[in-house]
Amino acid sequence: MMERFNVSRWAVGNPALVSFMMVCLFLAGGYAFFHLGRAEDPVFTLKNMVVSAQWPGASAQQMQKQVAEPLEQGLRDVEAIDILSTYCVSEACVTQVFLKDDERKDRVPVIWQQVRNKLSDLAPTLPSGVALAANDDYADVYGYVFALTGGENADLIKNAEYLKKIFQTIHGVGKVQISGEVPRQITVDIDPQQSAARGISLDQVAKALQSRSALASGGSVNFKTVVPLNVSGALDGVRSVENTPIAGRSGTVRVRDIAQVNRDYADPAPSLIRYGGKPAVVIAVAMADGADGLTLGKTLQKVAASAELPEGMMLTQVEDQSSVIREAVNTFLIKFVVALSVVLPVAFVSLGWKAGIIVACSVPLTLSGVSLYMGMDHIGLDRISLGALILSLGLLVDDAIISIEAMVVQLELGRSREEAASFAWSHTAFPMLTGTVLTVISFLPVGLAQSTTGEYAGEIFWVSGAALLFSWIVAVVFIPFLGVHLLPEPKSHMPVSYERRVRTMLRLILGTSLQYKKAVAGGTIVLLFLACGGFLLVDQQFFPQSDRPEVIVDVAMPPGTALEETSGAVRILERRLAGSPSLRHMEAHIGDGAPRFYLPYAPATPSVTHATLLLVAQSLAAREDLIRQIEAMSLPVGVHLHVQRLSLGPTADFPVQYRILGPDPETLRAISHEVDEILRGTEGAVSVQADWGNRTPSLTLDADPEKLAYFQTDRVSVAAQLQAAISGEVAGDIPDGHHHIAVMVRAPRPVGSDPGQWKNLPITTGASVVPLGQLGVIRVTTDFPILWQRNGELCMTVQSGVATGVQPATVVQRSAAAIERLRGKLPAGYRIETGGDVELSSTADDAIFAFLPLTGGLMLLVLMIQLQSFSRSLLVLFSAPLGLIGMVSGLLVTGAPFGFVALLGLIALAGMIMRNTILLVDQIQFNHGNGVPLHDAIIEATLTRARPVCLTAVAAVLAFIPLSFNVFWGPMAIVMIGGLVGGTVLTLIAVPAFYALLFDRNAPVQKAPAHV
Repeated sequence: MMERFNVSRWAVGNPALVSFMMVCLFLAGGYAFFHLGRAEDPVFTLKNMVVSAQWPGASAQQMQKQVAEPLEQGLRDVEAIDILSTYCVSEACVTQVFLKDDERKDRVPVIWQQVRNKLSDLAPTLPSGVALAANDDYADVYGYVFALTGGENADLIKNAEYLKKIFQTIHGVGKVQISGEVPRQITVDIDPQQSAARGISLDQVAKALQSRSALASGGSVNFKTVVPLNVSGALDGVRSVENTPIAGRSGTVRVRDIAQVNRDYADPAPSLIRYGGKPAVVIAVAMADGADGLTLGKTLQKVAASAELPEGMMLTQVEDQSSVIREAVNTFLIKFVVALSVVLPVAFVSLGWKAGIIVACSVPLTLSGVSLYMGMDHIGLDRISLGALILSLGLLVDDAIISIEAMVVQLELGRSREEAASFAWSHTAFPMLTGTVLTVISFLPVGLAQSTTGEYAGEIFWVSGAALLFSWIVAVVFIPFLGVHLLPEPKSHMPVSYERRVRTMLRLILGTSLQYKKAVAGGTIVLLFLACGGFLLVDQQFFPQSDRPEVIVDVAMPPGTALEETSGAVRILERRLAGSPSLRHMEAHIGDGAPRFYLPYAPATPSVTHATLLLVAQSLAAREDLIRQIEAMSLPVGVHLHVQRLSLGPTADFPVQYRILGPDPETLRAISHEVDEILRGTEGAVSVQADWGNRTPSLTLDADPEKLAYFQTDRVSVAAQLQAAISGEVAGDIPDGHHHIAVMVRAPRPVGSDPGQWKNLPITTGASVVPLGQLGVIRVTTDFPILWQRNGELCMTVQSGVATGVQPATVVQRSAAAIERLRGKLPAGYRIETGGDVELSSTADDAIFAFLPLTGGLMLLVLMIQLQSFSRSLLVLFSAPLGLIGMVSGLLVTGAPFGFVALLGLIALAGMIMRNTILLVDQIQFNHGNGVPLHDAIIEATLTRARPVCLTAVAAVLAFIPLSFNVFWGPMAIVMIGGLVGGTVLTLIAVPAFYALLFDRNAPVQKAPAHV
């Protein structure tokens, strides 16, 4: 078939058609490139849902035993669920549902529906009064964040809604979220003395107001036209609430006679937002799928600048994803130009300037084809796809160099231009294709890995694979066509030059290598073992830290802390950071997390004991200054800070985590103290803290059963009235535009916050209204204010951040010996698990390693098809680790860590080395098949393959040098540079020795000739 139809000869024979195809490909690809969607990160499916339960009056222990445990047991019936992590506090519990990491993304919505169905089935079995809610809407990235300041909260919300409507009309906008609203309410603070004197309880007031706030229709009358009949008297403001009549013992009284009625904001507020220390409302905009983030960013800035706001009100953009996208695209373009500028001189010097131009033409042609593919497959320009294109720049010139170099050699041998062009197909196309397919297959585990990390980085396989396959098509179709028309006339003889001296030296080295083939093979194996040992000295990393200027400061207060105390702690930080020259923006979210402005960032779960400070520094250097400034602060006792930089990929909340699981909270507490001490004594661990906190005071009403019976009431009724008096009871609402203002009936704040006055609270019973003190006594106890459990077991987590320049895996490694000693003396039924980034990295690696057998099998199949020799195929396959020697050396010299991104580089490196090896082995077989003795065939084949192998290696190394300074792709570039340098040398020296050792055992030892 190869002889009957030669694609390269066909391309040369149809110049008009091929020229037309080149122009169309270039124009169409250019158009596709500039119309690809642009985003910061590729979308990956967040496989977690939050199920929350509310049960007024329940303690944390009651929530855990009577709500959390039945919920977890029921949800376990959903097979796809991997982890159920639950925390319980007074009156509420939150279960974080995590699916198995290998669950397919298209099944996730179906599974969430199964969870909702299961919750519906479980609801009737839970205690009366328990309310359930489920939320899985966490995937949207609100990359454009605006802070609105300079007014009352209600005015800020009103103008934020005006801006939201404008933003929603912009093309490319997905969702718009407003955060920071403090609900307004009308509070009815009932005086216990006045209400008791008139025989009126809080419950009576609530019911009276509830009846007036409910919708009431009198039906309709048919007078040939239907006329509705309404009943007046509904609540419409503070005055109507004050004038609501209530029947008492001595007659009818009005609410104003026994209560103070005010219109104000909810107290306490559910959450607070401040920008620059001022009360604020945040408007966050998410980009629609496939939209152009650059265009969207410009439009939003223009609209925000022209928005009409009241005097004194200011709109400030805190986050602008378009600037990050612009920088990423510009980085690609710059590195594209730099890569070409270093690759082309290699081609010009080694092949001549005309051959160099031909190689240069292969790059835009290949990228044009890749852009068309990306457009058809709806792959946009983001961190991973741009990185894949940059990675491809170091690979896609390989085939072009091999093809054009083969033509140059054939022309030097006196072949015609057409024959030289057809040689690219008949002799190099299929070995090149085999090598290209091997490189593509090496990325297969990343593309098929069923994990969040695999989904995040999967574009590496598809984009790089497309680039490599298109580069092969260009090399066998367009390069021979261009070579026929652009290559100069061949020189009649090889000059006595530097190139000839190099060939002579290489021939001498090869002869010596074959003469001492056992020593060379043994030495190579020893070097591989040393490299494996040296790899243990390389820092391990999951994903690198981001080069974005944000600093996230999580403020954790002791469980049970009120929102006002949390706000006060944040206020201290705000005052100390205000005016810092390193700070550009400062946004505080108290009681809630910041919006997900960046995909790998996971917002904190809402909690009044937690706050998040989003700090945007002036630069990366300023970011580090901010971190040092925060870490040097002295804060009140009980205030814990977790300062973190953003990660360039999926990450854990705390990079270092140890989970202690077992049945007894006190034992867990004791073990956690020991783990805490170990981490505090471990170099590199910072912000060490546990997620339970200490025991805190708890109040209990010891109700007298006989008195309850005497006054014809029960503990449930008393508890409900206590709840209403202390926390308040919603007695309907009043419409206010499209908002509703709640009417809250409660005891006055001084009474509600002073347990000493509770004995005078009026309680309605079946007999009369009596003070609470006649029904029981309030006593003080202590208990854990928060309880965590994981998959049905009580779980306490000790966690920490890491110091600047320290990897989480290094901290875990340093503490490993002490943790193992502690594990050895744990009581029966207790265990310690390692979590954090180390666990995530292991999960991601396992997802990739699961496909290694398939990858190895496919590689062996491809090699067998090409070489039709099992032993030679294994030789090629086992040449893949040769890059380890240079890779480990490069990482140790530069101090770069080895993480998931570097693993991608190792995979690509193995593919490139195998491609060079297969071309070498194929050439040896070709020479030997033409009657050349095997010893000479090995030397001649190596000499023939030396120039293209070295050229492609030098071109790739130079192309990767600019990439080595990138935060995300730097470790991968160092892996490629070091691995290619070492792997190329070993391919040309060690592989011939291994080949001779395997297939030329009985050949007589021949001395290397001293001349060509």
